[in-house]
Amino acid sequence: MIVLLSSLTISSHLLRIHHEDMANSRFGYVRDFEEYEKLVPYSFTVVRIDGQSFHRFSDIHQFEKPNDKRALECMNSAAKFVLEEIQDVILAFGESDEFSFLLRPQTTLYDRRKAKILTKVVSAFTSAFVYNWGRYFSTPLAYPPGFDGRTVTYPHPKHVRDYFAWRQVDTHINNLYNTTFWAIVQQGGKTEREAHKILQGTVSAEKHDILFKEYGINYNTLDDLYKKGSILVRIPPPMPEIPADGSYKDKKKIEKIRKDGIDGTRGPIEILHLDIIKDTFWNDRPWLLSQLD
Repeated sequence: MIVLLSSLTISSHLLRIHHEDMANSRFGYVRDFEEYEKLVPYSFTVVRIDGQSFHRFSDIHQFEKPNDKRALECMNSAAKFVLEEIQDVILAFGESDEFSFLLRPQTTLYDRRKAKILTKVVSAFTSAFVYNWGRYFSTPLAYPPGFDGRTVTYPHPKHVRDYFAWRQVDTHINNLYNTTFWAIVQQGGKTEREAHKILQGTVSAEKHDILFKEYGINYNTLDDLYKKGSILVRIPPPMPEIPADGSYKDKKKIEKIRKDGIDGTRGPIEILHLDIIKDTFWNDRPWLLSQLD
C-alpha cells in the first residue's frame, strides 16, 4: 500500500514537471499577447446580459403575449444560479430577455479580470437557462439560445441606483406598451401594423385609458413580475451571539463574522418584484452600496 501511494505521488510529481516544462517551452512566448484588462479598483461593476435574437426565439417557441411567465421564471432561475455560483454578485435585476448583475466593489474574483468575470456570468446564466428549460416548458428547445454581455463600471453609489432605476423604468415603459399593443391585437382584432399606428405618439395615461375603457384591463392590478421586473438579493443571516462557554476557535470565528457584518454575500436568495427606484429598497439593504472593506 505504501509502495503504491509512493508510486502515485511520484507519477503526479512527474506529470506536474512535464506540464511546467511544456508551459515554459519555446512556444510559451505566445502568452505575452494575452491581455488582462482589470476592473477599476473599488468601483461598482454591473454585468448586463441580453438574449440574442430573442424576438425570433420567442416566436419559434410560441411565447405567450404580452408576457410569458414560464420564460420569465426560467430567466429568474438562471439568474439565481449565477448568484449561487458567484458569491460576490450581490444584486440582480431582470426584465424581458435581459438581466443585470451587481458585483461588490471589493470583489477579487478572477483577480478582477474583466473578460473572465464577464464570460463566467454569461456562460453560467446561459447553461442554467438551458438546463432549467424543461422545468417551465413542456416543449423541447428547438435550438440553443444565446446571450451576450457587457460590463459597465460605476464609481459612485448614486450611479448604481440610477442604473437600476433606469432598467426598472424601461421595464414599465415596455410592459405598458406591449400590454396595450397585444390587447388591441388579441381582443380588438387589429393587425400588428394597425396596433402600432394606434399607439404611435400616445403617452402613458392614454395607454391606461385604452386598456381600461376599451378592454376592461386595469393595468395597476397586473402582476408586479411584469410591471416591475425581478430583483434577486440574499436574505442576510442573523448575527450569531458569542457563546460564553464556547471554545476559543469558535469565539474567534463568530467575532470575525460579527466584525465583517452584512455584505450581501451570505444567506438564502429571494426573488422580489417591488420598487427599486425609491429609497426604501436601498435603505433596507445599505450593504448593497457599501464601498468599505
